[in-house]
Amino acid sequence: MPAFRIAPAVVESFPGTLIALVTATGLRGREPWPGTVAALAELEERLADGSWHPADETDPRIEAWHTAYRSFGTNPRRVRPSVDALGRRLAKKGALPRINPPVDSYNAVSVRHGLPAGAFDLDRVTGDVEIRHADGSESFTPLGEPGTVENPGPGEIVYADATGVLTRHWNHRDAHRTRVTEDSADVVFVLETLHAARDGHLVESAAHELRALLAPHADRTAVHHLDAARPRVTV
Repeated sequence: MPAFRIAPAVVESFPGTLIALVTATGLRGREPWPGTVAALAELEERLADGSWHPADETDPRIEAWHTAYRSFGTNPRRVRPSVDALGRRLAKKGALPRINPPVDSYNAVSVRHGLPAGAFDLDRVTGDVEIRHADGSESFTPLGEPGTVENPGPGEIVYADATGVLTRHWNHRDAHRTRVTEDSADVVFVLETLHAARDGHLVESAAHELRALLAPHADRTAVHHLDAARPRVTV
């Protein structure tokens, strides 16, 4: 199984980073997921009746990611952190997209807790995964655009494995190669904050909630953590 690690330069720039890695082995994405269906419906109902709204860029959780994006040269109002973009879409349309049960699960957890989330099909990952600054030579093919090749700018923070870049702008968009589908059996889900002291409890709650949605449809689930004190973990 691969290791996930945060490069020392990223830890130095963002010492409060905390990442929960929720793994699911033997995932069954083609069976009914009633818990996820209910979680999505609850969020949409609460939005409709005005009892809840997704975090926007005035919220400290989102504002922190905007600040981080600007620090490595990305305009966060043109290229938004995933949770920001997803929350804006939900607020505008009144509904979250339905992709497939595993993806729908982390989307629901992401917007509920105001935390960026993503996932990688571990069978498509090559070697270990590192969160690091891009050097400008790497290639990236965006999710849903298999014929497109991009080159992250030097200094942009990315997830990368031995083959190429798995995310751009830290958590703006995932790669097509490691996308999670209904047939993905071994998956790692990622939940992130830049302020562990303030939002660590949210990361823990979100990881617990996501694991509860996954567990009925997997042979095994687990939660691992990355932070300044634990910059490397094998999943």
